[in-house]
Amino acid sequence: MSRAAADAEGALLDIRIDNLESPEVIALLREHLDSIAPTAPAQSRHALDLSGLRGPDITFWSIWDAQVLAGFGALKRLTRSHAELKSMRTAASHLRQGVASTLLQHMIQEAAARGYSRLSLETGSMVFFEPARRLYSAFGFVPCPPFGHYAADPHSVFMTLEINALATEHAAMGLPDV
Repeated sequence: MSRAAADAEGALLDIRIDNLESPEVIALLREHLDSIAPTAPAQSRHALDLSGLRGPDITFWSIWDAQVLAGFGALKRLTRSHAELKSMRTAASHLRQGVASTLLQHMIQEAAARGYSRLSLETGSMVFFEPARRLYSAFGFVPCPPFGHYAADPHSVFMTLEINALATEHAAMGLPDV
């Protein structure tokens, strides 16, 4: 199943559920894991590897600009009402072109459609992760305590979005549903 979405410049992007078998996806995942490795000690890095992203509680999407991989992200089911964003990554060739915003909006909509009322994430506290934290904040995510299996960690920032509250806020402002 795939869905067309427009990026910041209006170009069509194809968002599709992915089986994590294409060389492009595997290479970008390797780049993702390699780039975050120096940011924190191993026990403070929570990005999933290939086998983790293939878990039964994970839905993984890739986003394509024609035949070029633009990025990916995943949703992990925590409970019937709570999911976690995992492994958001934009390819270097598509940075600052709206790819992450387009994919994040898609994943929020998917979480709402699946009946989740809360969507949370863990990201790094270091400067390296500041653009990601700004993106999440722009979409309404707010800091929260550790959730799920996480423990407090100076290398982590935990954020959450109450999806029902967001839908109510959008309706009050005359904006489309999440």
